[in-house]
Formats: sequence, C-alpha cells, structure tokens
Amino acid sequence: MAKRKTPKTKNLRPEKITDAQLSKVQNVIKGINEGQMQLGMLETKKHALLHDIMQLQSMVNTIQQEFKKEYGDVDIDITNGKIEYNKNEQVNS
Repeated sequence: MAKRKTPKTKNLRPEKITDAQLSKVQNVIKGINEGQMQLGMLETKKHALLHDIMQLQSMVNTIQQEFKKEYGDVDIDITNGKIEYNKNEQVNS
C-alpha cells in the first residue's frame, strides 16, 4: 500500500452551534414553556369555575323545586320577586 502524499483533511463541519444561536433558541423554548404553563393554569382555573357553576345551577334547581312545591307551576321574575301564575292553573288554597 502506498503512503499518502497529501495530509488527511480535518472534518470541517462545526461541532456545535454558536453561543448566540444557543441563547436565541433557549429563549424561544423558554417562552413556549412559560406559555404552556400559563395555559395549564388557565385550564385548571376554568375547570374549577365550571365546577362552581354546576354547583350553583344545582342550587337553582333545588330552589325552583321548592318554589314549585310552594307556589305551583309559576314564573317568578327574579328582578322583583313577582309571581306570574299560568292562566290554566287553578288556585291552590
């Protein structure tokens, strides 16, 4: 085997990105992570609020049942408490 007359070439491909490029990509990834964290916190808060709303709706249903027992099948104006009786219903005395 013959000896090589030209020296072996060094690998010219860079081994890592520049510090500026690394900093840039790290900042972008950090922004994404912060956004995802905030979104997760909002979703958790949303879930809790939906649960609270369901409980309040259940309370409204319970109150409506109490009104129906006491006043019959009526409409109640929640701004002033006025009861509007249905025309077809007889008075329960």
